[in-house]
Amino acid sequence: MANHSQRSKSFLAAEAIATYGEAEDWQLEEVVAGLAELDSGKMVEHEKVVKWLRSWGKPSEGAPPR
Repeated sequence: MANHSQRSKSFLAAEAIATYGEAEDWQLEEVVAGLAELDSGKMVEHEKVVKWLRSWGKPSEGAPPR
């Protein structure tokens, strides 16, 4: 791969590590934000989500629960 991209293996490894780190940071931020929403009482009941998902693709498909 390094030959095809005309980049060194070290460069490609550093790019892969940076990309991985960015993805991990984003995921952690989303988890923290989700936990904060739960702590503030902002959530949707599981049963409502299941009912909505089961309606997907049907003529009677419902709106997403809020």
